[in-house]
Amino acid sequence: MWLNATVRAAAILGLGSSAKALQPFQKDSVATWLIGLPASSSEADVILIFGGDGTVHRHLAQLVKLQLPVLVVPCGSGNDFARALNLRSVKDSLAAWHKFSSSGSNVQTIDLGVITPWAPDPQGLKPQIQEEPVRSAEALRHPPPRHPPLRHPNPRHRNSFPTPPDAGEAPAPHDPTRYSVPGNRHYFCCVGGVGLDGDIARRANHLPRWVRGHGGYVLSLLPALLRFAPRLIKISATENSRADQFTVRSERPTVLAAFANTPVYGGGMKIAPDARFDDGQLDICIVRDVDKFKLFFLFPTVYFGRHLSIPEVEYFQAQHLRVETEGPLDVYADGEYVCSTPIEVSVAANALRVVVP
Repeated sequence: MWLNATVRAAAILGLGSSAKALQPFQKDSVATWLIGLPASSSEADVILIFGGDGTVHRHLAQLVKLQLPVLVVPCGSGNDFARALNLRSVKDSLAAWHKFSSSGSNVQTIDLGVITPWAPDPQGLKPQIQEEPVRSAEALRHPPPRHPPLRHPNPRHRNSFPTPPDAGEAPAPHDPTRYSVPGNRHYFCCVGGVGLDGDIARRANHLPRWVRGHGGYVLSLLPALLRFAPRLIKISATENSRADQFTVRSERPTVLAAFANTPVYGGGMKIAPDARFDDGQLDICIVRDVDKFKLFFLFPTVYFGRHLSIPEVEYFQAQHLRVETEGPLDVYADGEYVCSTPIEVSVAANALRVVVP
């Protein structure tokens, strides 16, 4: 493919990575290197991401726009996306790089998931709002004094909007309304979800990076489980034949609902063992209300994908979902906070080009 031309590579260095990580890829290579995300697709032929799922997640929108091949080098605390691509080590990524440098033939196009905040039907699961009582003529002539508007805690930033952390930054505490603007699209590469797994992800993100990469999800399970209570979650999905018509698939107290583009999340948990990133579908796993003691012993079965045989677990595929909850719930994807419910979840088919072994 390259006809002896020099390959132009861009490198994104995630948290804990440095220019030293580039050395094995620069050795015996005639590639030219740009550090950081290229401004346009004309500046590079390939992008290497040295990091984990969070680093990939934070760049997905730009990667989709650029449509350049992406090689993931697993250097993060969570590397489930790299595992899904059969890149289980830096050595695997290095071999894929050499193959790409020589021929450029090992590129595959895959799907991504998309989470979009939306405004639900007022008659949905939103708490009922009491109507304002009819006021007398006297009350209308002498209305109560109006309170002054709330002031922004920092006047200098009253017109600012929070932005996601740059690659390499640790996950930051979030505002429950952050990014929850109807219509905003948020891509994810692995698995998104609401409920207990979101609480576990939030707790895991506060752990030291080394701990997060060595069982942080499991360590966060017990404290999250002790404080968690099932929430009423309504999940509707479209049928393949009627893409514009939603059918309610679940509306009951739910422990967690996960929507998966790849089989694994949380450092190796096969929450959706049948998921594929090239089939144009999302795999949905719903865990209904279950006793906490039973739930604690259910989680180890997820590492082997054996939870699907449990009666409280529902599993199906869909291209488009709506998720509504009684009150706003945090939505996490790829281990990162995304927004709060209600949301729509869909598939962006053939959205990302990746370098594979």
